[in-house]
Amino acid sequence: MPRLDQPKRGEPVRKTPITGYLLAMSWSPQHCANVRSPRDARDRFQCAGENGRFGWVLHGLWPETDSRDYPQWCRPAKIVPQPVLRQHLCMTPSAQLLQHEWAKHGTCMSPHPAAYFRSAAILFRAVRFPDMAALAARPQTAGSIRRAFAASNQGVTLPMIAVTTDRQGWLKEVRLCLGPRMRPQRCKPFQVGARDARTVRVRPIPKD
Repeated sequence: MPRLDQPKRGEPVRKTPITGYLLAMSWSPQHCANVRSPRDARDRFQCAGENGRFGWVLHGLWPETDSRDYPQWCRPAKIVPQPVLRQHLCMTPSAQLLQHEWAKHGTCMSPHPAAYFRSAAILFRAVRFPDMAALAARPQTAGSIRRAFAASNQGVTLPMIAVTTDRQGWLKEVRLCLGPRMRPQRCKPFQVGARDARTVRVRPIPKD
């Protein structure tokens, strides 16, 4: 079971109006390459290989506003019910991360965790992912990652896609910018992430 998740000291409660959303998707091989131990309780389900090897997973569905002051921690959050956690562990393979996403972001969108994660799952399952083995086989740029995602998803254009990397240039996340009706829209300047020319390396999924 996850523990209750609360704002860190100095982290404000913000109930700013929602004007859009971000669907943040993490490249699991990169996350697992950076954990202290794949068998630590927090990361074991995702990274130890006992449940297969994950590729793209959902970090979260985040409500956004027209500035960096996005809504967060809108209400005190109880522990997410076990049936809801189990239902979504293959999408977000960490019970603690599911709890965190509900507490920080979901409470600003819905009174019920099941409804929040249902919306997130519908959006995540609608995404078509490019051939990551091919992208991992040679150096990429943030622009080429964007192009691969746009080519795989009808109606999604380059300005709707944000790419994030770590300091060494490894691909961490791809984020899809969404409008108030949860349809893809152009990212705001502060959402863009890595610029097109940024060199990006893609870590392959480990072979057991």
